[in-house]
Amino acid sequence: MEVGLEEAVAWVAAGGVLAFPTETVWGLAADATSDAAIGALRDFKGRGDDAPISVLVAGIASLGPLGFDVAPSARRLAREFWPGPLTLVVACRGDFAKGVAREDGAVGVRCSPHPLASALAEALAVEDAGPITATSCNRSGEPAARTRGEARRVCGGDARLRVLAGEPDASGDAPSTVVDLTGKTPRVLRWGALSETVLAPILAEIAA
Repeated sequence: MEVGLEEAVAWVAAGGVLAFPTETVWGLAADATSDAAIGALRDFKGRGDDAPISVLVAGIASLGPLGFDVAPSARRLAREFWPGPLTLVVACRGDFAKGVAREDGAVGVRCSPHPLASALAEALAVEDAGPITATSCNRSGEPAARTRGEARRVCGGDARLRVLAGEPDASGDAPSTVVDLTGKTPRVLRWGALSETVLAPILAEIAA
């Protein structure tokens, strides 16, 4: 079932799971502060409790109030590449649902330039709901949905899920590049849509 933005915000705020497009692949949004919502998300994906889940924010100004440790390296990378296909793993003291954070408390966070993803994050922030997860729209072990048609098939009429209506579709690019900023130097956990050619020079400057 496809829903507009207003209904989507109410659905997520009430604990539902929502498929939404990003500048890379389709994502699944659930309230990252709700144990019940995260449990429903994990159950749908068939994802173990030991796998952390990244979250979506409206921008770098959202990080401090959520308990993230916004170090100079995080500010530099966010300034250079947000909104964009870059997930930053950052130390966090925020109150998230069980299993969102890594064992050491770090959380992956991203900011999408896609108009629907951005509007969703901002609308939920206005309603003091969320933040939401930004995990890929798929069952664990299967390819992420790259188009609206694929997202519909993944959701497959499951009563726990809705699909965000509107255009444009997801770009279908590779998933976001993931950089861990919890150590002394940045560490790339996954290369994705943000290429090594573009990112590596900035990481070298930060590490110097």
